[in-house]
Amino acid sequence: MTLPLANRIALITGASRGIGHATARALARAGAHVVAVARTQGGLEELDDEIRKDTGNGATLVPLSMTDSDGIARLGAALHERHGKLDILVGNAAVPGPSSPLGHIDLKPWNDVVAVNLSANFQLIRCMEPLLKASDAGRAVFLTSGAAHKAQAYLGPYAVTKAALETLARVWAHETECTPLRVNLFSPGPIRTRMRATVFPGEDPMTLETPEQAAEFIVPMCLPSWTETGKIYEYKTRTLKSFQAPA
Repeated sequence: MTLPLANRIALITGASRGIGHATARALARAGAHVVAVARTQGGLEELDDEIRKDTGNGATLVPLSMTDSDGIARLGAALHERHGKLDILVGNAAVPGPSSPLGHIDLKPWNDVVAVNLSANFQLIRCMEPLLKASDAGRAVFLTSGAAHKAQAYLGPYAVTKAALETLARVWAHETECTPLRVNLFSPGPIRTRMRATVFPGEDPMTLETPEQAAEFIVPMCLPSWTETGKIYEYKTRTLKSFQAPA
């Protein structure tokens, strides 16, 4: 039986834990060769062990901080040399940032959140677009959050960067809509992750769905058969939505 993502190359950022980890495993089970990016070498090695148990094949492990713009560029060059293309990009890496009133946040932590949640994804677009266009069906999925629309108090850096990420992805979708490349967003909602526990420490994690459950809905967005672009999949309601201008 031919797997739906056989012979396809999938790059996942923030792959050492949480939704990135679960998505990397799910894409590997669907047949993709996974290029897993994360800061934590140990987490990447654990992912590789699990992918080998799942599929019999290993992943390409890339210990890399998403703030290393030159490193992202080198990764693009290495993928070009080794594979000549990239079929799937999952931009998952993110940090929550400080939970404080805007006026109490120093410039450095603000810039740190912008660097990981926004600028790193811009650099991924710059460096991976030629590789994705070399694929017969390039697919890009960026992880966003309901915080981008709620503009909730005390979560400013995270909310602002996710809102900007959504616009970034939509602009890219418009720019590439006449190509085979499809660009979309995935909003998981409350999921049982370490980041969620950091931001909402009083919440019972056992009331939340798991990263593995969410990842199963990201995989279809990475398939060659997926045709939508510039949309957002809201996992909590299981609906694919178009963006609307304010009423």
